[in-house]
Order: sequence, then structure tokens, then C-alpha cells
Amino acid sequence: MHEYELVVVINPEIAEEDVPAALDRVSTAVTSRGGEVVEVTPWGRRKLAYPINRHVEGNYVVTQIRLDPLRAHELESGFAISDDVIRHLLIRKDED
Repeated sequence: MHEYELVVVINPEIAEEDVPAALDRVSTAVTSRGGEVVEVTPWGRRKLAYPINRHVEGNYVVTQIRLDPLRAHELESGFAISDDVIRHLLIRKDED
């Protein structure tokens, strides 16, 4: 398994009290593919650099995960069709 940093921008139309449930769905997406969530760091609601799907802000979350490289594309495809996530970025961390 490789280590990755996953940054997701949660849809701002999701109510603040429902954001933890959306984060649980993100974590479940990782674990259901045999991955492991190491650390979750919510950055809160922030203004986007440019509008995405007519949204000008979103809830940013940075997550450290371990995942089989063959499952990384599958994970990204799942986020692409998710209503919870308006943008995501999955980066493989350097091995020291």
C-alpha cells in the first residue's frame, strides 16, 4: 500500500450539521476499497479560487490515507460522480 494525501472540497449546499456525515462517506469510500484513513484534518469553509459548478466556496478537508495503487483510480472515479464532493485531489506522498 502507498501513502496518499487526499484533499476534498465538500459541496457548500450541505448543511454544517451534515458535513460530518459527508466526511464519513469519504472515509467509507477509502475503507471499502481496502484502504486505511490515517488522519483527517478539516480546514473548514473557504472561498474557492474560481467558481466550481456555480459554487464560490466549499468545505475543505485534507486526509492522509493508505491505499493500494490499483484502487486509487477507482476511488477517484467514485468522487467524480459524488454529489458530496465538488472537487478532489489525490497525491501520492514521497517515500523517504
